[in-house]
Amino acid sequence: MCLSSDGTAVVILDQTLLPGETTFLELREPGELREAIVSLRVRGAPAIGIFAAYALYIIARRYSAESFEGFNSQIVKHSELLDSARPTAVNLSKQLRRMERLVLSLAESPTPKIIDAMREEAGRIQREDIEMCKAISEHGLALIGEGFGIMTHCNAGPLATSQYGTALGPILLAHEHGMALKVYSCETRPLLQGARLTTYELYKAGVDVTLICDNMASIVMKEGKINAVFVGCDRVAMNGDTANKVGTSGLAVLAKHYGIPFYVCCPSSTIDSACGTGVEIEIELREPQEIKEMFFEKPVAPSGVKCYNPSFDVTESSLITAIITEHGVCKAPYEQSLSRLGKRG
Repeated sequence: MCLSSDGTAVVILDQTLLPGETTFLELREPGELREAIVSLRVRGAPAIGIFAAYALYIIARRYSAESFEGFNSQIVKHSELLDSARPTAVNLSKQLRRMERLVLSLAESPTPKIIDAMREEAGRIQREDIEMCKAISEHGLALIGEGFGIMTHCNAGPLATSQYGTALGPILLAHEHGMALKVYSCETRPLLQGARLTTYELYKAGVDVTLICDNMASIVMKEGKINAVFVGCDRVAMNGDTANKVGTSGLAVLAKHYGIPFYVCCPSSTIDSACGTGVEIEIELREPQEIKEMFFEKPVAPSGVKCYNPSFDVTESSLITAIITEHGVCKAPYEQSLSRLGKRG
């Protein structure tokens, strides 16, 4: 993800077309910028936050001749529209609020200067994400042993961030260090992020990766193939409950049953200090056709049948061995370890 050479568009890799087609999009219009988030052309909590910051800068360019009051009202309006695109990932709202605060802090400055500052801030957010991913990868690497079998769900690699990723970061770093690993990637129905994106990234990197259907996780664990589960997340409550792609909580239950460590990897920006427990996390509901039609030549269920399609679920903190952030590894009681992390950040 980057700006176009003339700085008038955000350039993204359209993740909905992977792995069969590599297509880069230049997005300029407010509607198409928001649509890219809704349709998952750009996805992953950190990546969405970075994209939103760049998107708000691109939109701000349209209002360079406005008074500050008029300019700021447009910024707030479009920020709210972008924020409404995906309600669960906290990085989206956090980075948009950061951009809004920047604009307010420059109220006495000419509008062109504010717009330049917005571009610099969006770039700073991306650079911070790169450093964050490296740190998470290093902390997670300490929890991996030679020959480990690792299970992961959805996609939390470079496509979902800027570099290395969160849950895939320790795996990619271990591979760079010459460690032999076997990774089992759950397909992640219904949008198949594990099949389409995680296997794509790991296979390209030369990591030994095996794709499994979501309902095969239990037997793979039972057969003793898994030493640890690494997943990402989109929001962390202060009690340690975490929201991640639907199916994650089921893996955590299985891991607990089989005595397998279950690690959640995330930037500290994903911790929501205003959210006490996972009960308070809004779960995004998506369209029925993602279950019945997407990736199938013909519909696989009657056209009129009802579907329940939550995009995320919440893993209770009691099922989580540790939460790995750029600042270190947090363990229970999470109310204390996450609070200390917040003060440090």
